[in-house]
Amino acid sequence: MRDCAKTELAQSPRFFERGGMKKIILKIHEIIGLLTGVVVLIVSLTGSLWVFNEEINNLVYGALAVPVRNQQPLIPSAAKEIASKVFPGKSIHGIYYGKANEPLEVIFYEPEPEFYSSVYLDPYSGKILKSENHLEGFFAFLLEGHLGLWLPEEIGSEIVKVSVLLFMIALISGFYLWTKGKNKKRRLWFDWNINTRWKRKNYDLHSIIGFYIFFLAFIIAFTGAVMAYDWFYYIVYKGAGGEKDPRFIIPNNVSIGKNEEMQTRIDELLPILKGSYPDADGYEIHFPHSDSSSIYAEVYKKKGIYYNADYLFFDQYTLEEINTPSLYGRAEDADFADSIIRMNYDVHVGAIGGIAGKTVAFFVSLFCASLPVTGFLLWLGKRKK
Repeated sequence: MRDCAKTELAQSPRFFERGGMKKIILKIHEIIGLLTGVVVLIVSLTGSLWVFNEEINNLVYGALAVPVRNQQPLIPSAAKEIASKVFPGKSIHGIYYGKANEPLEVIFYEPEPEFYSSVYLDPYSGKILKSENHLEGFFAFLLEGHLGLWLPEEIGSEIVKVSVLLFMIALISGFYLWTKGKNKKRRLWFDWNINTRWKRKNYDLHSIIGFYIFFLAFIIAFTGAVMAYDWFYYIVYKGAGGEKDPRFIIPNNVSIGKNEEMQTRIDELLPILKGSYPDADGYEIHFPHSDSSSIYAEVYKKKGIYYNADYLFFDQYTLEEINTPSLYGRAEDADFADSIIRMNYDVHVGAIGGIAGKTVAFFVSLFCASLPVTGFLLWLGKRKK
């Protein structure tokens, strides 16, 4: 009988009028906060610092520069030969050509065991300027914590992925609870004085900060989920009306087979790219993975921005440009759904808005880190009471 009475009460409109739904949402909010608090704190703090990794590295170590000469830079095959002496036997991912006063970067990458390093060359003389292991150093440490909490990848990455989804639910439930508050004006700003108790201040810090960062924090979490889950990435793309293949696809050559007279023409590609994009910030050329694979190149139009890059594919024997069925092609061919996916990383780190956007992302991430702390103190205060 008592169970029936509870069921009838829960199903009645009066149950919701009495705040029954609010209590349920509050309990869900608290449970998610307790489960994910430490993860959100770590991910938010490491993410806030990662936002300015390029700027901080240039400030601390100084940006490499070379004297500009009136000559063409090293061809890809020559750069590959020189850099391979530093890391013999390692696979070269690509070669990045920047501005005339910037070093040429030869990028090495292998997935298993993971190897990710770069060799920087004087683009004119071929002199080795320095090498860098991208898996070591302060920002590599931060990224490891951001993606996997410094735990074994198969454990840490899964914890972070699930926590990102739960954090999105926590943000929505928190916003709902804010709208159900009795005095909304008081919840829009900090109305403190000498007599305001620390519990009131802590509550205001949690609710007011949560209200103001809700939208941007949700966007950061949402874009993080797009990168974390393939299924989420696919749903977002198709849900936005995407019709292309959402994978990154390197098409095969269009020329018929390879014979002794057909040699790869990758060394001729850079002048073609510069002729088509004279004002580009940089060009990254990738060696073909096999005799049948095309060359792919990335043209970056502005440093630190990736959504408007052009991904181009060329027959390695004829340099005929090849279309790809993927959404990663020319930026001008991207439709609405393509642009959402291509902008995802830039939005996630705030780069879409330049330095101002990164600054906003930095502070939003810091404020996100404060939410589990103030939330835990609220929960602790209720327990003690």
